[in-house]
Amino acid sequence: MKKYKISIITVTKNSEKFLSENILSVKSQNYKNFEHIIIDGNSKDKTIKIIRSYKKSVKFIQNKNDKGLYHAMNVGIKKSSGDIIGILNSDDVYFKNTLKIVNEYFNKNKDLDFLFGSVYKHKLLSGYNPSIINWSFGFYTTHSIGFFIKKKSQLKVGLYNLRYNYSADYDLFLRMIKKFKLKGVATKKNEIFGRFRPGGLSSRINFLDYLVECNKIRLNNGQNLFQVYLIFILRIFKNFKKIIK
Repeated sequence: MKKYKISIITVTKNSEKFLSENILSVKSQNYKNFEHIIIDGNSKDKTIKIIRSYKKSVKFIQNKNDKGLYHAMNVGIKKSSGDIIGILNSDDVYFKNTLKIVNEYFNKNKDLDFLFGSVYKHKLLSGYNPSIINWSFGFYTTHSIGFFIKKKSQLKVGLYNLRYNYSADYDLFLRMIKKFKLKGVATKKNEIFGRFRPGGLSSRINFLDYLVECNKIRLNNGQNLFQVYLIFILRIFKNFKKIIK
């Protein structure tokens, strides 16, 4: 079995609270052919001190020209040297078998472009269902923790689009699946990659702003205008309490 090199990209900015757990969850993997790249956006707390205390375990990039989360991810992708790329937000952690499972899936199917692993978020999320992509946001598990892609496939699709502040990952997924027809699968439900910690960027986004941006992403990826705004109205009704808070 080939041992692919896996590049894990973590973006930090004032991430001192949970960063050590994040780094240790990567360091303790029972699969060792990886690099952990941490890109920091001018942290003012103890984040940089923590990163430097693990200097033998991580590749540290100070992103002094910080333009936000997705810009930092793009920097990490450009600097990565692995065959496969994974994203791990600074609050989140992998379970110890994650990278081993990732390597097994990409070995089983040499044509595989990307993989979605099961993840504990507010509940256990599993599966990948592109057949509902035009109607649902829930066709995949998560971006952080759950998503791995071959670097050559990532470069084919392109980097994260910086015109989007909240959901450039969603735009990437639509491009991968709808435009480039990349091949992806999900792990088995019990092959769980890690735990997503609530309270990060996604939990602080205004729901209406998020929904409007997702509309733009759907339209810019060629989805029917009527369909997009029908979904928009239905989600407004479904999440009315979030909007009026």
